[in-house]
Amino acid sequence: MTNSTAARSSYLMRAGLVRNVRSGEHLTTFVVSGVATVLVTRLILSLSGYPQIGGKGLHIAHVLPGGLLMLIAISLLLGYVGPVVRPAAATVGGIGFGLFIDEVGKFVTSDNNYFYKPTAAIVYIVFVLIVLGFRFLTTRRPIDPREELANVIDHAVEGVAGGLSRRRRAEASELLRAVPPQVQGRRETRELLAACPADEVELAAPVDAAWQALQRAFERLATHPKAPRIAVAVLVLQVVAALVIAIVVGDGLNHLPVLGVTAGSLLSATFTMRGALALRKGNRARAVRLFELAVLVSLLMTQVFQFAATQFAAAGGMLLDLVMLGLLRAERDRMQRELDKSARP
Repeated sequence: MTNSTAARSSYLMRAGLVRNVRSGEHLTTFVVSGVATVLVTRLILSLSGYPQIGGKGLHIAHVLPGGLLMLIAISLLLGYVGPVVRPAAATVGGIGFGLFIDEVGKFVTSDNNYFYKPTAAIVYIVFVLIVLGFRFLTTRRPIDPREELANVIDHAVEGVAGGLSRRRRAEASELLRAVPPQVQGRRETRELLAACPADEVELAAPVDAAWQALQRAFERLATHPKAPRIAVAVLVLQVVAALVIAIVVGDGLNHLPVLGVTAGSLLSATFTMRGALALRKGNRARAVRLFELAVLVSLLMTQVFQFAATQFAAAGGMLLDLVMLGLLRAERDRMQRELDKSARP
């Protein structure tokens, strides 16, 4: 960490801006909930013939329950301390935001057109900007050990009042082990955790359970002997499929979104081929990085134009990209753990 980065980190922490070590999980929960809500809402409305709730000149748009759900999420975050409430708030807030952003066509057109064709691309770009902006704010500098300690104390806050279950105590202890012994307050935090009474009563955490199950599934799939060859095949197939769908739906290569899909697909194909060559040479780490780049190009470039060309029909390709990204990052994390283990004396 450079001196300027360390000074900025110290200033932000002194100002009370301490980052949550699980912020990435909460952001993912928010985005997945939001995207799923948009897709499910569009599907339900399409199957039901786009009914209108109201009558006598009134129409209750689903942006209203969306705003109510976002208010509930904010109220949860403002009203309760500790980490327990955040997964629920991220889920409820994501559903509310999905209901809100689904009606963006009405907000940007003079005739309140819900079926405005660029809506799908606008919604996708909004979620991409949320992810990129959040990652810029939270990952441009490493987590400070004092921030890790603050996250441990965050667990202890709920434990002092209501006790800690074995699972939550284990989570806090794992975080504490990552804090160097010389960090001021570490010993007192360990004693505070030890003083928290045991209590196995805790709120149901379906979001946490779902993410843990998903991580285990990704790790099992990523370590399968045939995983590398399947990854190459899927990436190549997706490039071809994206081009075919965009050309067929977009009326040929003269359509700007189709040109964007073509450029993005060719770039993804380049990274995929380079990754396949690295894999053949036995450089698995480099291959995983190149495959990740191929998927990121697809998510951040190809899919933008794909949504513009085919609207919500592009959702399948986006979901496949997200699954591939999860698998690749699970493999990258596994290799990093093995590298760290081999580096220990």
